[in-house]
Amino acid sequence: MDEGHSGSYHEALASPVRQRVLELLAQAGTSLTTADLATSLGLHVTTVRFHLDHLERARLVERESRPTSRRGRPSIHYRATPHGPSEAPEQLISVLAEALGTHGSEVALEAGRRWAARLDPPPGEPTTVLTETFARLGFSPQPAGELIRLHSCPFRSAAREHPEVVCQAHLGLAQHLAGQADRSGRLTVALQPFAGPGLCLLTVARDESPTAR
Repeated sequence: MDEGHSGSYHEALASPVRQRVLELLAQAGTSLTTADLATSLGLHVTTVRFHLDHLERARLVERESRPTSRRGRPSIHYRATPHGPSEAPEQLISVLAEALGTHGSEVALEAGRRWAARLDPPPGEPTTVLTETFARLGFSPQPAGELIRLHSCPFRSAAREHPEVVCQAHLGLAQHLAGQADRSGRLTVALQPFAGPGLCLLTVARDESPTAR
């Protein structure tokens, strides 16, 4: 991807409306008109056309002309490009991580905790909850006692560029989930990013000392 295309790609994905347009096109399984999208989004067709132009310049959508039964211009339809839906989430994460990076790791930690609060975790002790939840999210976790090996972070590229955001959000996620599974206040959850090739380490330790609270 050349530098100019990369810039337009990031600009396109920085808009929540354009993210939603792309999502609708990807889910539709067929091409849609501007009017179709405007109805689904509750926006004016001119506004939708503006966002489609951005997505088209970023090569995330393609347009095609279709003849109509009535006289006049052919109908213009849009569809998500084959590469768009698969690359978009990673690009979006990178954009958001870059934006959040200026606010410090505590903001990312809190974002991770809020993420966890929206999930429906399975029942069980902390290690089980974390293993099953991170498996659902695509991390391919492997538990071993207090240690959980995360083998395939789905946000790897963005995490390498902005570990202070992406990895801290994952830590906040893990801390909240573990804390909900065990409310004793004795748990310490730590994350070691990039402990090995394609590997991060999540540790859940319990303080069993009599003075622990």
